[in-house]
Amino acid sequence: MRSWENRPDTVVLDEPLYAWHLATTGMDHPLRDEVVAAGPADLDGAIGQCLAPLPEGATVSYQKHMCAHLPPPNHRQWLDHLTHGLLLRHPLRVLRSYSQKWEVMPLAETGLPQQLELLERAVVVVDSDDFLTNPPAYLEALCDAFAVPYSAELSASMCNWPAGLRDSDGAWASHWYDSVAKSTGFGEPPGPLPTLDDLGPGVRPIAEEALAMYRELAAHRLVL
Repeated sequence: MRSWENRPDTVVLDEPLYAWHLATTGMDHPLRDEVVAAGPADLDGAIGQCLAPLPEGATVSYQKHMCAHLPPPNHRQWLDHLTHGLLLRHPLRVLRSYSQKWEVMPLAETGLPQQLELLERAVVVVDSDDFLTNPPAYLEALCDAFAVPYSAELSASMCNWPAGLRDSDGAWASHWYDSVAKSTGFGEPPGPLPTLDDLGPGVRPIAEEALAMYRELAAHRLVL
């Protein structure tokens, strides 16, 4: 999201369905009340935000969605108006990260079941571990898949950004975005994968199923 927001032609939306997701499910996430209050907490309002006309001067809307926030399939017709890419992260990394915040985590909160449902809509699938081996090359491939301009100048903008929080960050930024706020570019490729023993007891039971879903998705990923 930082990378895309640093393009002069792009506006970003940070998890626009999150407030609705929390209001509907009643899940107790960090800063839950603040997120719901920031809204929109109704589905029509959230979808309307995603499909709203672009402000003057912008030609690209980059929307960072967590697949766990999506409504059920019978309420996804609006997705036809967007172009979709799937960003994968190895579930052992996801589960280790989440286990530091949550005691128990349902499989649906990983977003993997929903990503499998969205696979046929995606014009590109990228794994974050692959991406970090060569961000400029993957950004060029993403822009090509999304049919948006890319150039050496845009590459420099998308690979370097000022540190700090943004007005566009969600209400949850103070809890989740410490490393994002300190960043000024993409980091190095991550180290070795965690093991099942590294996971907290609340997330370990879903690890095997999450791994199977990830492998199915990863079979479709772009590799440069």
